[in-house]
Amino acid sequence: MLHIGVLQFTLEIPYAESLKDKRGVLNSLKDRLRRNYNLSISEIEDQDDCTLATMGAVIAGSDIPSLNSTMDHLLNTLHDWKDATLTDHQLEIFTPR
Repeated sequence: MLHIGVLQFTLEIPYAESLKDKRGVLNSLKDRLRRNYNLSISEIEDQDDCTLATMGAVIAGSDIPSLNSTMDHLLNTLHDWKDATLTDHQLEIFTPR
């Protein structure tokens, strides 16, 4: 059965002085997360703010415990990210019918 994990999170990027700086930080983060977790990720809000980024990440899986574990590892990676600070997040797991 298909299960979909959705994580919405907000990052503060305190050292970004321009949208170009922000884009560099986010591209690095997105590349790393795609490579490590095989997920889809995109900036969904705060595109015009150079120090804030609200992102959405989606992962599909066949069982909820595995999906929860992956999402926990993803959150740990975000907490430990050196170029930005995780300020907020929401996690939901859906099972389509």
